[in-house]
This record gives sequence, C-alpha cells and structure tokens, in this order.
Amino acid sequence: QIQLVESGGGSVQAGSSLRLSCAASGRTFSYYNIAWFRQVPGQDREFVATIRQSGVGTRYGDSVKGRFTISRDNTKNTAFLQMNSLKVEETATYYCAADSYYSGDRAPGWRSWGQGTQVTVSS
Repeated sequence: QIQLVESGGGSVQAGSSLRLSCAASGRTFSYYNIAWFRQVPGQDREFVATIRQSGVGTRYGDSVKGRFTISRDNTKNTAFLQMNSLKVEETATYYCAADSYYSGDRAPGWRSWGQGTQVTVSS
C-alpha cells in the first residue's frame, strides 16, 4: 500500500496562491495515478485534478480549470497542486489520492488517500 502525506495548506487571502504537495512512500510512485480532491464538512469530496503515472495526461474539475495546475516529480515521489487566484468558496480540506488504476473524477475509485491538508481562503 502506498502512503501519502499532504502538506502546504494554510490560510490565505482571496486571490492568493498556494502550492500543495503530496509525498508518497511505500511503493513505486511512478506506478500510480494521482488525484486531488477537496471536501467541506457535510459534503461529498469534490474532484479537483488528476495526473497519470507518466505525468503526461492531466484533467481538471471545471471550477479550477485555468487556475490550478497538477504536476508530479517521479524522482522525488511527490505530486503537486499549484493553486492560483484562490476563492473563498475553495476553503476545504484537500486530499491527494493514488491508484494504479485510473478512476478519473470518481472518489470511490481511488484506493489510497492521504490525511488531508486544510486550505482556508478569506475575503
């Protein structure tokens, strides 16, 4: 089982940027597709972005297209989520997920999850 640890969350003003990291251990990182989801208490996890094993294929949720960028460094076993022009409504806990099978925007399809990192955006 791959282990995932997110970091980089924090409290920022609307319009600011943050870069989240997802550090992996326990398995060969390059074998895994990576996804980012976010969740507000009482709501389902919302799809943010995915990146394929090789880093070539990416996909984004409609609400973050053009502002967020997912990337990975397989030599450092780490994935990233660069978030620009953050909005108040994007306050949430952000989770990274991994799976050797690609499940796209369906949270239940991703089998390994980190503990999450909190992002708070204030006006």
